[in-house]
Amino acid sequence: MIPELARPEVLIVGDCMLDVYLEGAVERISPEAPVPVLRLHRQTQRAGGAANVALNLAQLRCPCTLTGLVGADNAGACLIALLDQPGITQHFVRSPGVDTTQKMRMVSRRQQLLRMDVESAPPADAVDELTRLAGTLAERHRWIVLSDYAKGALRDAGVLIERCRGTSRQVLVDPKRRDLAAYAGAWLIKPNLAELHEVLGDWPDEAQLGDRVASLLARLDIEHLLLTRGDDGMSLYSRGRGGLHIAAHTREVYDVSGAGDTVLAALTCFLARGETLEDAVRAANQAAGLVVGKFGTASVTLDELGVPA
Repeated sequence: MIPELARPEVLIVGDCMLDVYLEGAVERISPEAPVPVLRLHRQTQRAGGAANVALNLAQLRCPCTLTGLVGADNAGACLIALLDQPGITQHFVRSPGVDTTQKMRMVSRRQQLLRMDVESAPPADAVDELTRLAGTLAERHRWIVLSDYAKGALRDAGVLIERCRGTSRQVLVDPKRRDLAAYAGAWLIKPNLAELHEVLGDWPDEAQLGDRVASLLARLDIEHLLLTRGDDGMSLYSRGRGGLHIAAHTREVYDVSGAGDTVLAALTCFLARGETLEDAVRAANQAAGLVVGKFGTASVTLDELGVPA
């Protein structure tokens, strides 16, 4: 049986977002322009980005601490309320100068028609305050998760990583920047296939990919790279070792929104519970297969993974 953690050993730092779903029906085309008219039936809100990683960890019964930037606006208040549940300790930097990032999706019959993003670059003083707070919180946690959606909260990711080097703390990064040098010294990075293509370009075969990843890990002093491949599963590359390739759990893909957050949360959860990295990757791969079968930003549970609480 996997034991419960007595206190949070996982700290999540990153871009916290509010996902808004405007669901309804399309029955006609607008006479004003050739666009569908959505008749709104309901509006729902869910936590996104780093906040979704925290919710996934809580669902997996892995207590965590979350810090990030939240505006002093209605969206920020809504996000804080969504995260007010057992297993999540909040330490937000809330500032009037910050606009809470929102992803607003218009949906008919569970198919997205349009997504509208509400975002702006955070002020430098708010980012500085977050970096200081995260550095202090990191001293009390074993696993440090950086969820970077390139919205600005992790401008100084390198400062946090450097603070954890030479200690027992391990840093895991979900990167969105093309320049992975921003995460030099991290223990593990988790790009998806498109993100890695932006960094390495096209590769002719798996052998060439393995060589390029090995060179990247050595150059950036990173121990592991977990590549998520969608329908083709995942590949784990570690310095000094060959790649470990895991096939996807075959399921009908319904919605990939937030699937990367679930992978990151499941991976960290099982590491925090004492599993090996390879077994944690297998659990994360299973979680990914489950969450893409759900609508919208979602999470999985230990019961769904077949793991006793």
